[in-house]
Amino acid sequence: MWAISAINLKKTYGKEATVAVDDISFEVAKGELFGLIGPDGAGKTSIFRMLTTLLLPDGGNATVLGLDVVTDYKTIRKKVGYMPGKFSLYPDLTVLENLNFFATVFGTTVDENYDLIRDIYVQLEPFKDRRAGKLSGGMKQKLALCCALIHKPDVLFLDEPTTGVDPVSRKEFWQMLKRLKDQGITILVSTPYMDEASMCDRIALIQEGKILSINTPQAITAAFPSPIYAVKANNMFGLIQALQQQKEVSACYTFGEFAHVIYKEFPLSEIDMKNYLNENNLELQFYSSIEATIEDCFIRFLK
Repeated sequence: MWAISAINLKKTYGKEATVAVDDISFEVAKGELFGLIGPDGAGKTSIFRMLTTLLLPDGGNATVLGLDVVTDYKTIRKKVGYMPGKFSLYPDLTVLENLNFFATVFGTTVDENYDLIRDIYVQLEPFKDRRAGKLSGGMKQKLALCCALIHKPDVLFLDEPTTGVDPVSRKEFWQMLKRLKDQGITILVSTPYMDEASMCDRIALIQEGKILSINTPQAITAAFPSPIYAVKANNMFGLIQALQQQKEVSACYTFGEFAHVIYKEFPLSEIDMKNYLNENNLELQFYSSIEATIEDCFIRFLK
């Protein structure tokens, strides 16, 4: 039995029936850390809200721990933890008061399940008497995760948990998720950050309510079908313009300080690239074949 199963799931909004989730299907195995990877507006939050029984699907069906999200919603809510994208705890309550409140709602205590949150809570403990609304972004994130875990859920839903958080806190958060996975908790996490995809066991790339690909991050990048190169010149804007005119180039785009170039079939040699850029009054500074990233794969699927 899958921990999470969605079959032909669909969600529309408004009188014009704007499609937010468009006939998607995927499964998450027990104990798996599964990522929904896509930009804002891709449909990730709508999927989370249907799976956590906060929204009714307009088509298809879904189960969590074998329970139907429509008919078994009361049981599902007792068995899952949900951390929404927006900080939703009580800002006027302290850290400890928030934790005690959520534990009480689920008929448990902080002491009873302390082992589950110990690694996270030790970082919060110095601020246990501080109001939640006064915490930093990273500390708010840790408190929200503690509150989602305090009743010992079998499945944890984390909707864009690292958005707006500094890089150090992002790294710490994913380390915490790995430890939770090691304890047997199934985790479904969404993120717009493509670099976080490699932290997951499997991922689904999603855009405009449709799933573009599902596989392990390694399998998705290994299947990239075309030669891809990183290029750097003395003028990025001019470089992109010149590459777009190259007949051998299928696509090119900025990627940090480099341009990533996808060739239709055969890549240019370094000498040919240097000569071509010189003809366009550009100086080649770097040129090398590279492995495709998840972001490169995502862009290819959009073409």
